Amino acid sequence: MTFLTIGHRGVMGVEPENTLRSYLRAERCGMDVIALELRLSKDGALVAVHDPEVDRTTDGSGAVADLTLAELRELDAGQGEHVPVLEEVLDAVRVPLQAFVHDLATAPVLAELILRRDLASRVEVASDREAVLAETARLVPGVRTVLCADSPAAEAGSLVDRALAVGAATIAVDIQRLSLEAVESAHAAGLRVTGRAVNTLDLLRLARALGLDGAATDFPEIRSTGRFTA
Repeated sequence: MTFLTIGHRGVMGVEPENTLRSYLRAERCGMDVIALELRLSKDGALVAVHDPEVDRTTDGSGAVADLTLAELRELDAGQGEHVPVLEEVLDAVRVPLQAFVHDLATAPVLAELILRRDLASRVEVASDREAVLAETARLVPGVRTVLCADSPAAEAGSLVDRALAVGAATIAVDIQRLSLEAVESAHAAGLRVTGRAVNTLDLLRLARALGLDGAATDFPEIRSTGRFTA
């Protein structure tokens, strides 16, 4: 099965994270999937921002939920980039997207967009909250979902059970907290496993040794190197 390279917030190691510039470079570098985070603005727009506040990633301050889309548009998200809405990303790149949803309120807004634009085959929904994945699956039958967790290897069985309970197809875990036993347990249950963040050659070798199905990375070099790393 193909080993997927997932561009983490685009290629945030070399470009401003969660910006069109970062996503476009990830696509040019051949990333198989682009992972981004979604939050709702004050007026209900689906914007690509990781943190609950804009302080770290823009020249502004305050909570995303307290700012309108127009106010978010005025911020510099790095190198003159602005905070994009999901539909902009969908129109700018053609590769599949993995959309991480932080809270339950965002799920129905994303579900409506997926249904309206027939995106179930292109957008998979990720979250560390089972309720988000369950609600998304209820609203969009057949949508692919990813359970994200930082569970240590000792909790592998519980993690597999949690993923199966909400119908997730993949689990995504901090690669440095994964064991071969955990990966084999997930695979035996029919789940795919990806690791994050794979930002060095040593971690890429570990991902291959563990038999992972893919790796999320901040750097474009991992994509080119990954094709030749056994």
